[in-house]
Amino acid sequence: MDLNNIQLFVDVMRRNSFAEVARMRNIDPSSVSRSIRKLEETLGFRLLQRTTRKLSPTEAGKSYFTQVEGLVATFLKAGEQALDLSNEPIGNLRVAACTSFGQKILVPLLSVMRKKYPKLVIDLVLADNQVDIVEQQIDVAIRFGKKPSDDFICLELAPRKFIVCASPAFIKANKISKNPLCLSELECLRFSIPGYRDAWKFRQAQQKDLAVAVNGHLLISHGLTMTASTVAGLGVSLLPDWACRDELADGRLVNLFPDYECAAADFDTSTWLVYPSRDYMPLKLSAFIDCLKTEIPEFR
Repeated sequence: MDLNNIQLFVDVMRRNSFAEVARMRNIDPSSVSRSIRKLEETLGFRLLQRTTRKLSPTEAGKSYFTQVEGLVATFLKAGEQALDLSNEPIGNLRVAACTSFGQKILVPLLSVMRKKYPKLVIDLVLADNQVDIVEQQIDVAIRFGKKPSDDFICLELAPRKFIVCASPAFIKANKISKNPLCLSELECLRFSIPGYRDAWKFRQAQQKDLAVAVNGHLLISHGLTMTASTVAGLGVSLLPDWACRDELADGRLVNLFPDYECAAADFDTSTWLVYPSRDYMPLKLSAFIDCLKTEIPEFR
């Protein structure tokens, strides 16, 4: 019995879609359908009912899925352990992150990993929505905020820091004081997601937290586009430090309130490395984590 056909069936059951599994595997949907049909022929019963509008498991298909899902995971783990005997990271590593972080931070890191681990295939999944680690078969994800509550292993990489900044041209053209309350009178660039676009928070030692209402005519959903818009002088923005580090260093942006700790929604958030709970960490995953901590100063 072909293990690949069984694994494809498990994937289809998790996603309820031939097309989505095909996209994830980079194969034609007809190949997925043929594999499932071959498995059904081998088993002697139908696993899935197919119509032009709907895909649903048969009772036998549900029962079979319940029994083989864990077995497939065991077979895959056995394969990973066998690969690791070479003492060299090998195989596919599927990494998920938000688009801006992937472009700014992970792409340079991948160049280092390609040189160190030439046999490792890295599948970088960038999306501004939070992908499902299990359904998308993600090996490791970068997430931001409070500690994730899912049943995953969560490794804190670094506290999350935000900076309120503007371009020198914008500062010259506007009256900006050292008190964050002045923001209510300024054009602010805002992330177009709830909780990030109406008020920014500020904190100083021994002082009560301050929430400042912000307004502006430009809503942006992409982090690096927000950075570019700030450099272009379109307004004041609240940016994660990694998204404006270079611009602050070369003077294209200025930190407006260096004496304050800033936040979009919550203080005391972090950058997290998240991966499925397992009793064995593949060498490819440990190599990625080590490289992340070695190459990115904030994560050491």
